[in-house]
Amino acid sequence: MNFEHVSVLLGETIENLDIKPNGIYVDGTLGGGGHSSKICESLGRDGLLIGVDQDQDALDAAKRRLEKYENQKIFVHSNFSNIKNVLTELNIDAIDGVVLDLGVSSYQLDEGSRGFSYMQDAPLDMRMDRTKNFTASDVINGYSEEELTRIIKMYGEERWAKRIAQFIVQERNEKSIDTTGELVEIIKSAIPAAARRDGPHPAKRTFQAIRIEVNNELGIIEQTIRDVSEKLNPGGRISIITFHSLEDRIVKNTFKDLSTACKCPPELPICMCGGKAVLKRITRKPIIPSDKEIEMNPRSRSAKLRVAEKV
Repeated sequence: MNFEHVSVLLGETIENLDIKPNGIYVDGTLGGGGHSSKICESLGRDGLLIGVDQDQDALDAAKRRLEKYENQKIFVHSNFSNIKNVLTELNIDAIDGVVLDLGVSSYQLDEGSRGFSYMQDAPLDMRMDRTKNFTASDVINGYSEEELTRIIKMYGEERWAKRIAQFIVQERNEKSIDTTGELVEIIKSAIPAAARRDGPHPAKRTFQAIRIEVNNELGIIEQTIRDVSEKLNPGGRISIITFHSLEDRIVKNTFKDLSTACKCPPELPICMCGGKAVLKRITRKPIIPSDKEIEMNPRSRSAKLRVAEKV
């Protein structure tokens, strides 16, 4: 299967990145190279794109897609949380911009064997980096009922989290749960029929929660933003696309914290900490897809873009 992914908020992301032709830019979630191809179009021969992705299929596809551009390119198999270390290993002290698209690629969703989709039966995997050993099966068959309830409620914002966790534990006491199809049927059994009639697919929130847990998606966002902020040149920008409220809240609050100079308690009459803002928020409110984009790509409907600039 070809690695295909429709890049969300593509024009808005590139426009807000404010690309310098001779700059150094990092696409920390390279995917199929959609955002990177637009970055490369704006770079001259001396410009450098560093493409990072934890999915080797994505790296291979992006290399093919981007080979026609004349600017310099470096591809790295790693998680975007390692951007600071990646740059150190490349002897690069500072960069001019970073793009992070935190969504799951269409390829990963549609490739049944990856186990991300609740629409196709496949082994319980959900690893974005298949060199890692920890899978969705480890979560479903190994976590306690309390742990399952916590992640399904917190990461999936699922009102039936406790009941779903109970049904999972009951089923695995009889036999291990090995496939996405088996898990979907358990979730359907756990959610009352009346609650299944409206809204998204009954397994959507639980699958989201498990995927987030397997890949530690939320745990790496804040520190990555802080690491990237250290590496940005003055005027350099970081553009982040999120797809659900948990991600967006972390990005919003971290941007806000890094753009606040004084960290003194509000009751102090004057600043005593001498703090300085690291970032300036370019987008006070997130940029969202147009109606036309949502019509063309329904998966973009929940996307939000936030941008900040190094002071």
